[in-house]
Amino acid sequence: MIVAGRLRVPGDKSISHRALMLAALGDGTSRITRILESDDVRSTASVLRRLGADIPALAADMTVTGVGLRGLRAPTESLDCGNSGTTTRLMAGVVAALPVTAQFVGDASLSRRPMRRVAKPLTAMGARVDLPPHGGLPMTIYGGALKDLDWESEVASAQVKSAILLAGVVGGVRVTIDEPAPTRDHTERMLGARGVDVVRRGTRIELAPAHRCIAAADTIVPGDPSSAAFFAALAALADDGEITLEDVCVNETRTGFFDTLRGMGAEVEFRRDRLSGGEWISPIVVKPGALRGIHIGGEIVPSMIDELPLLACVATRAEGDTVITGAAELRVKESDRIAAVVANLRAVGADASELEDGMRIVGSRSPLRGSIQTHGDHRLAMSFGILGALPGNQIHIDDRECVAVSYPSFWSDLAAIAGS
Repeated sequence: MIVAGRLRVPGDKSISHRALMLAALGDGTSRITRILESDDVRSTASVLRRLGADIPALAADMTVTGVGLRGLRAPTESLDCGNSGTTTRLMAGVVAALPVTAQFVGDASLSRRPMRRVAKPLTAMGARVDLPPHGGLPMTIYGGALKDLDWESEVASAQVKSAILLAGVVGGVRVTIDEPAPTRDHTERMLGARGVDVVRRGTRIELAPAHRCIAAADTIVPGDPSSAAFFAALAALADDGEITLEDVCVNETRTGFFDTLRGMGAEVEFRRDRLSGGEWISPIVVKPGALRGIHIGGEIVPSMIDELPLLACVATRAEGDTVITGAAELRVKESDRIAAVVANLRAVGADASELEDGMRIVGSRSPLRGSIQTHGDHRLAMSFGILGALPGNQIHIDDRECVAVSYPSFWSDLAAIAGS
């Protein structure tokens, strides 16, 4: 297979969520361009509207007039977060600092995801958080005056960190957070660009209580590296050609997959050629290479946690074994991604096995054929979509539509690049 072309993947999902939240909490009017128009980001817009923010329909060029740090009001109905864990956990931090009561609900997949990890620090700050026995949704938060917090996170989670930071900003209190490993830092960068005194020192983040407002700021949302990763993988697996992925966010907390792909033998080149809103943006050029298995774990895992199912699919075509460890967090994503990835790889004929905190995949050139179950998980659908696009493979995906939560145009973009 020969791949060729240029592609601008949709806007970064993490930045899109935060751009809406910070615009709503800001003083003045913020312009957001190239926001990701996906189901997950629509969930954030809907939750903000139910709290009284004037959020227009998502569009490639939109403006939001903020209500300020204390301008949101009590909702008259539950806050439906759909499938979005980012919406739930980050907005939980905002609500905890307000004199309101709000119940968070979501779809069946989101309702199973763990919320105690965010409830614990918010409770320590002075909010009351009620959870069902299984620790997921529905979650009811009784917000109010908060107190300073020094928090040592048990898990490396950008969502938990961001919830604490947003609670601190809205509540006007001092916060320090110690992470077990660095996680994506979009919240810190975007707050800093809006005048909030937040500093990272290694794995410690410090938020000062002196802020009185979040300044309005325009945001050009860069391409999502997690979405770009799928087409980088396709190029790496091809026989010839190259793909240029335009205007991708290359924040160093998000480039673990590209670094790993390079370590497996693909040619991956990017330049951090411009800075926008605190984020480095660059084209990424990817060419095929003779791929070999790799062992990864430790601190690189948080920088590519969403791309690990894709890495497992790439590993089926790499020479030798690929071993992924330190990724227990995959078991509490939209699905148990360790169990689901391994079961689906086996279903199409690949040699794969589960580890307690990861998986092992043995590469082969044999055709892969069969049906996979996505469990409604967009990352699984897209990862196996890439594997299915390779000549000789025949992979049926049970729920192609679930990609809408993060990449609605995925299948048409794949057809354009792969010529399928």
